[in-house]
Amino acid sequence: MKNTLCSPHIANGITHFFPDGKKEVLAILWNITELHKTWFNKDRNLCEALIHRYWAPLLFRPWQAGDLFVGRAKLPALGFTPQVYTKKGGFGYYIDTEQLGEFAEGASKKNKGRIQDLLRYWKKYDSTALTRAKYPAWVSQLLPSDDWIEQSGIAFPLYRMSGAQLDFKKLVTLGICGLKEEVRNAGKLSSGDPGSLFDAMYMALEVLSEVCLQYADYLKTLSLSSGKTMEAIDLLTDTLEHIASKPPNNFHQACQLSFLYTIISGAQNYGRMDDYLGDFYETDLGKGLIDEETAIRYLQSLWRLMDARKTVYDGRVIIGGRGRGNEKAADAFALIAMEASRRERTVLPQLTLRFYKGMEPRLWQKAMEVLATGYVYPMLYNDEVNIDSLQKAFGVSRAEAQDYVPFGCGEYVLNHKSFGTPSGVINLAKALEVTLDGGFDRRTGQKTGIPIKSNIFSTFESLLETYKKQVEKHVEALALQQKIEYESAANMAPFLYYSLLFDDCLAQGKPIFEGGVRHLGGTLESYGNVNAADSLTAIKQLVYETKKLSLKTLRTILKADFKGYDKERQWLLQTPKYGNDHEIADTMLCELHEHICLTTKMRAAKVGLDYYLVVNINNDANTDLGKNTHASADGRKSGQSLNNGNAPYHGSDTNGITALLNSLLKPRTDIHGGAVQNIKFSQEWFTKYPQKLQALLQGYFDNGGAQAMLTVINRNDLEEAMKYPEKYGNLIVRVGGFSARFVDLRKETQLEIIARTLY
Repeated sequence: MKNTLCSPHIANGITHFFPDGKKEVLAILWNITELHKTWFNKDRNLCEALIHRYWAPLLFRPWQAGDLFVGRAKLPALGFTPQVYTKKGGFGYYIDTEQLGEFAEGASKKNKGRIQDLLRYWKKYDSTALTRAKYPAWVSQLLPSDDWIEQSGIAFPLYRMSGAQLDFKKLVTLGICGLKEEVRNAGKLSSGDPGSLFDAMYMALEVLSEVCLQYADYLKTLSLSSGKTMEAIDLLTDTLEHIASKPPNNFHQACQLSFLYTIISGAQNYGRMDDYLGDFYETDLGKGLIDEETAIRYLQSLWRLMDARKTVYDGRVIIGGRGRGNEKAADAFALIAMEASRRERTVLPQLTLRFYKGMEPRLWQKAMEVLATGYVYPMLYNDEVNIDSLQKAFGVSRAEAQDYVPFGCGEYVLNHKSFGTPSGVINLAKALEVTLDGGFDRRTGQKTGIPIKSNIFSTFESLLETYKKQVEKHVEALALQQKIEYESAANMAPFLYYSLLFDDCLAQGKPIFEGGVRHLGGTLESYGNVNAADSLTAIKQLVYETKKLSLKTLRTILKADFKGYDKERQWLLQTPKYGNDHEIADTMLCELHEHICLTTKMRAAKVGLDYYLVVNINNDANTDLGKNTHASADGRKSGQSLNNGNAPYHGSDTNGITALLNSLLKPRTDIHGGAVQNIKFSQEWFTKYPQKLQALLQGYFDNGGAQAMLTVINRNDLEEAMKYPEKYGNLIVRVGGFSARFVDLRKETQLEIIARTLY
């Protein structure tokens, strides 16, 4: 096997770093396109490596005053990345038509022609179109649209290679040079013939080295032009020149290398940072090279760079948890990470604390201190529940499950051992709506979903069974879509920077999506679960048990969006609701939860994935999907948002915090790939009653609570609650000698509480 592991294309270094002017940038985009034309059908491994050389200078942006690290970035008009933030999404090679449109403004006739040529050429390699073209007819019929934000439907595909958790510990231990040596050895030891994969990996690492050196040269020029010594620039220059050819030997260098790698790889999450940076921090602290305040300043700067990436649904930094190599050093880092977040208060990173029995107590105390300020981080994950649950859900060893990592909006993967991009959306409330209407979508008036011969459901069981079949068929389509999407990614490129830092890719000589990664799985985002469950509870009680409504009348009421049916809507609203520790409502929710989770889980082997799991997460998708979901039998009006994550529908939890927590504990945690619970607390809990709060949370987690996202509420929330009481049903306040739900109090009492001095 020929494996030179040397690239004449990279040997002369990256050119045109931070290019100026549309004409120069357009020339580089043209070169990228010509490289793709030449190499894509000859050697897709080398094609990606060569294109990175031209793409990197367009990706990285200049240093800004005040930054203690480099790596600001912006996706250029075309290039290569695992996840494209456009309305359509996408992965791999992409083209941004809006940016190219800006290039066309004022361009010469020749360059306008070139831009049109670029658009025509890259249209053939659009990942969404290539993936959709491979769908069987029945999948296309069940997933007719990619526009889940604007279009009405039960299920939608997503197109992205999201959620990568790279082996940053290997990166900062070996450095770029050590990874090159590992690639050399893998090439020599390979018994098969991976073609040019090792050459391409080596070239990709050379590109990263060149990025470091070009940044260093740029900073030297910047320093000379300023005419004065700048401490931050001198520090950065030394760091960049060092990591270009040697492993990091201090905290600053390890931070810089790991961050640059996330940018060039396209990874949007930062893994178990205390595990891979803790040793560097401990060593530098012990040698007196830095102090705690300096390290916090470094992290604050790093947090600002992460925040500037605007990866809103990702950007996780994980601290705490079992399985870290040096707990003492990792705990010390975790404490300064929380302090950096407390001071900086950026949207990103999404700081996440894994905790367990026997953990250093100061970590929990610090987390409570930061949350008490009204900041939303850290999010809390209970290892005592999650490790066992993930071992069962993923079907892996306990050692692997111990290395779980939450990412995005609440999905789980195994740190650099599994890949499971969330590439599908299902709306359970919509599935019930379509089922009730005999296979028609009320928003469009069009037939959709599975064929339904009759919508005259003589028994509740027949309705529930048809709803479940509706869900099952859409899950079947989405599972196959996930597998097809991976095949499209594998046919496109090796995703070199991912493959270098995922377990088993080098050892097997295979790229990540061609059998390289140890566990290739997938996740399915589920929304409207509580709305569907509460609706079915209401239907069962009012239509089939008390017979206060006929099914025909209920359809009329829902079609009218309750206009003229205020009394009937109150009946629906007054039926048992999830979140109140009510056996009937919670049992229905658990039945639907187990159905969607187990249905999804069983599809993995049938489509050829190692796992396929539901994630019941929180983001603004519940609002977007709600816009196209008609009125539901739980009393929710047409167009209103769906419930958030695993939480009750807005304001329907009316029996107090203990009842809410008891309900949250009931759905199984060992059959899904992530579920989140959002809980809002009055600031008084943290400031005046910390012991009661500690006892409340301790009881929740001891009884099986897997996760919690806590929001601390201030005066503005009280004022908003007066205006919109339906959104604040679980807002608890201290009245005098007792506590009460704010919305249950008389107006006069509410005004008195608002008027009190806020300390």
